Amino acid sequence: MEIGTQIKQRRTAAGLSQEELAEQVFVTRQTLSNWENNKTYPDINSLLRLSAVFYVSLDELVKGDIPKMKEQINKEDIRKFNRESNIFTALFLLMILSVVPLVAWNRVIGTVIWLCICVVAMVSAFRVEKLKKQHNIQTYREIVAFTKGQRLDELEQARESGKRPYQKVLLTLGSALLGMIAAWILIAVTQ
Repeated sequence: MEIGTQIKQRRTAAGLSQEELAEQVFVTRQTLSNWENNKTYPDINSLLRLSAVFYVSLDELVKGDIPKMKEQINKEDIRKFNRESNIFTALFLLMILSVVPLVAWNRVIGTVIWLCICVVAMVSAFRVEKLKKQHNIQTYREIVAFTKGQRLDELEQARESGKRPYQKVLLTLGSALLGMIAAWILIAVTQ
């Protein structure tokens, strides 16, 4: 939340007009209006006077409502993670389902198109992995909790981190199996 919004909200909550507040902080009404509209910012002396008038700490006045800001940031992170995950899922499904039709349609051009889809899917996968690493989420339970805006406590997170190596092995084996099936289908179609 910007400082101008903070000043305006606190002024109206205190039932003060711009003129009344301006007199208490020793500035003009126009200066106060510029602060509230984020055209200019108060100097340190004015901030100290404002915090005294509103009976709040300077930190609270400048930073605003920290829990609300954290909640908003968390919601934005969740939206970004969900969006990137959905893009990756769509590209992964397209990659799996398009290999046979594309190669059957035209071996060379179809293969090139399919490889392009694979590259885009891999880039998307790296973006999702980067977000997972940034928010320290790896296991399915951690991902589900994150997408709901929740966090696991330290004990639960320690248990989940113990599962990570097994999940990586299963993911690798599953990917290899899917690759072998796709290769088998591709060989069967080309013969």
